[in-house]
Amino acid sequence: MGQATTRLPVPQQPRASGGPGHRRQANREELLRKRRQTELTKSVFRFIAIVAVLAVVLYPLLWMLGTSFKSPTEVNSSNSLRPEEFWPQNYPDGWKALPSVTFGRFFLNSTVIALATVVGNCVSCLVAAYAFARLRFPLRGLWFALMIATLLLPSHVLIVPQYILFNYFGWISTPLPLIVPKILATEAFFIFLMVQFMRGIPRDLDEAAKIDGCSPYGVFWHIILPLSKPALVTTAIFSFIWTWNDFFTQLIYLSGGENLTIPVGLRMFQDSGGQNSIGPMFAMSVLSLLPVFLFFVAFQRMLVQGINTSGLKG
Repeated sequence: MGQATTRLPVPQQPRASGGPGHRRQANREELLRKRRQTELTKSVFRFIAIVAVLAVVLYPLLWMLGTSFKSPTEVNSSNSLRPEEFWPQNYPDGWKALPSVTFGRFFLNSTVIALATVVGNCVSCLVAAYAFARLRFPLRGLWFALMIATLLLPSHVLIVPQYILFNYFGWISTPLPLIVPKILATEAFFIFLMVQFMRGIPRDLDEAAKIDGCSPYGVFWHIILPLSKPALVTTAIFSFIWTWNDFFTQLIYLSGGENLTIPVGLRMFQDSGGQNSIGPMFAMSVLSLLPVFLFFVAFQRMLVQGINTSGLKG
């Protein structure tokens, strides 16, 4: 008889948990984790940079606002943002600081000149841009290149010949030198901006309008003008801000208390001497920022849209 053999159970080795699929999943999770950490680090540094830039930009404005409510003695002794003694008297004092005219006259002059400049630039530059972008005429490319070349000329180079010309017309000490050139499409930057915008408008719309019997004037009025609203708003905002804050040109052409604008009027606080003029000057500076701020906030969305769409086509 043969002996019965007993088979002992062979212990099974545990399967190694590290197959190809598992390793790929682990690598994918590790990459996602590192990517999230990288994005988080970038977001933190971006936030710190934005806060730093915001602090640099806002600090002068906050300091000016705080100084406008400081007493005359505190203006010269404290550099803090928050006034220790609330002194609103700077605002009525600044409004009536000059004996011959109030600051309201400066506001009126700046408003009239700025609005006239806005209307002049929008109308004249839009018409000139339509001619360059849509109409065919001899040497169009050459004239457009010459117009762009004028952007290379500093404005200070043109001051002397312009002053001689305006003096010959008898326009010195009047707002005319600040308004009339804007009606004649002298702002090459705005013309270029509108040309770039109009090149993004499909020409099929022009052809369809011509088939319906529209003349070039009709195409401009019914097609180009309604679609150019973002570019017009961009031109209006920049024209208003640049004119409102322009100091050098207005200082050259304007004289006399009745004709002065806000930038030149603020300079008269320094000319009057005396340390007590600092508070009223800062108070009027705060008031002068309000129209620009409100104008920008009201049309901010269309400003961004106009800048973005003006660079669609070269």
